[in-house]
Amino acid sequence: MIKGIIVDDEKRARETIRSLVGLYCKNITIVDEAENISEAETAITKHNPDIVFLDISMPGGDGFELLKKYRILPFKLIFITAHNEFAVKAFKYSALDYILKPINPDELIAAVDKAESLIDKESLNQRLEMFMSNMENKNTDVKKIVLKTSDSIHVINVNDIIRCEADRNYSSFFLTNKKTILVSTTLKDYDELLASFHFFRVHQSHLVNLNHIERYEKKEGGCLIMKDGSTVPVSVRKKEELLILLQSI
Repeated sequence: MIKGIIVDDEKRARETIRSLVGLYCKNITIVDEAENISEAETAITKHNPDIVFLDISMPGGDGFELLKKYRILPFKLIFITAHNEFAVKAFKYSALDYILKPINPDELIAAVDKAESLIDKESLNQRLEMFMSNMENKNTDVKKIVLKTSDSIHVINVNDIIRCEADRNYSSFFLTNKKTILVSTTLKDYDELLASFHFFRVHQSHLVNLNHIERYEKKEGGCLIMKDGSTVPVSVRKKEELLILLQSI
């Protein structure tokens, strides 16, 4: 049986989470609840939980204050948060599990399944550190993203990504250091995630960093020559929008 603790300052939210876990996650037993950081630390010390459902925003210190007390987290973690566009993007960049309020049972089940399959707590800490760094530096241009392969977790500066190329349900990332990273995630997910960092999907199978374009060539229907020497086709329906974007760089 997996032991869980709920940390949320709202009693109704704790009751909802407990109820949903009881209904949909039969292998998890909620052993305690906490409404602030102090209570949470006491509960974690007492019960040594396998998983913690942690609200971000609470009076007297946010959820990150709790996490800073541990050099390496001794438990798996699922964040619970009210909708915040920047925080949600930071979660996605960091590949951390989160649930939005109001809680959807399907999202809860999916997050729990991911948490249960996460064996390497070191990798969780690595992603958590990157997430907190992105949150603390949200007004700067430098951002990092986690790319998970079958055997590694890569922390990559977004500015070092030249382009991404789709291959069915996989995406290849081509970097400035000439490395290529293959992840089992569709290009559509990264299209949405990187759009605000000067990335543009010029073709169904190609997403490019506008800052790494060398030139646009009109031959063969139109293509881009990237700074690493690679050639990327441009679809007819994307051509006009791309040319407008290039003029604004």
